[in-house]
Amino acid sequence: MVVATPRPIRNEKSLSIDLPMVDLSAERSVVSQLIVKACEEFGFFKVINHGVPPETIAKMEEIGHSFFAKPVAQKKQATPASPFGYGCKNIGLNGDMGEVEYLLLNASPPSISQMSLHISNDPSHFRCTVRQYTEEVRRLACEILEVMAEGLGVPDAWAFSGMIRDVDSDCVLRLNHYPPTLSDRDTSNSKVGFGEHSDPQILTILTSNDVGGLQISLQDGVWIPVSPDPSAFCVNVGDALQVMTNGRFKSVRHRAMTNSQRSRMSMAYFAAPPLNAWIVAPPVMVTPDTPSLYRAFTWAEYKKAAYSLRLGDSRIDLFSK
Repeated sequence: MVVATPRPIRNEKSLSIDLPMVDLSAERSVVSQLIVKACEEFGFFKVINHGVPPETIAKMEEIGHSFFAKPVAQKKQATPASPFGYGCKNIGLNGDMGEVEYLLLNASPPSISQMSLHISNDPSHFRCTVRQYTEEVRRLACEILEVMAEGLGVPDAWAFSGMIRDVDSDCVLRLNHYPPTLSDRDTSNSKVGFGEHSDPQILTILTSNDVGGLQISLQDGVWIPVSPDPSAFCVNVGDALQVMTNGRFKSVRHRAMTNSQRSRMSMAYFAAPPLNAWIVAPPVMVTPDTPSLYRAFTWAEYKKAAYSLRLGDSRIDLFSK
């Protein structure tokens, strides 16, 4: 099942959009065509019947809510985000600010085990819960990437997913918490929780509660809210995948807004290759009619460039030919 190609829907308050919804249990060739179309037109889509057990998601959400409910002093003991650990309002090292607090984790089992000792009063429960969740969303990311490869006609179905399956992959898990912002002196409806950016990795697998906040920009300067759907995962193309598809898929800029009355929590799994992996389009994606748009580079090279810039700065253009 898939919802028809969505069009912006105008309501009384704002312009909103329902992203393509793809049922992963449908016939594989149909699923691949739908995902390719969504990545070309929107850079975002949602998936249902994804195989991630609801209890696995619920346990991970419980871990997140429990952590963010702690006093600030206790959360800061989880080690400052440098880059992994707890952060609040300061996003990265380049002066970006937002109405957000977050917990950033390296998704490798050894790192999760080590961080659990600083984050939780029950390290064993934290470690098992996070490992189970990251294993499930990693499987989902690989499945989606393999379906994408098939839809693009790439002979090697593991051309993209192989980088995520690699034991040295640089995947991370980020939990973002956006507290309600309304106060006696603040009558605005929302503030920027996490500013405009594109994700530098290959693919992002996101889930959140039923509080809206995600917005995407399909046209410069136009921000369209995405309807929240806790029952589905939201998937978006990263910069690296745009390069690996030679620009056929779009890494779309997005941001997160706060809600004045209710808190929002999202969990994002960023699927990234090993640091020494070369980011380059497979030969089938480069033809005389579609020449290569980007020079080859390693993930370490791009990651360093991406994180040296502010959120809204263009990064992928630095590697254009």
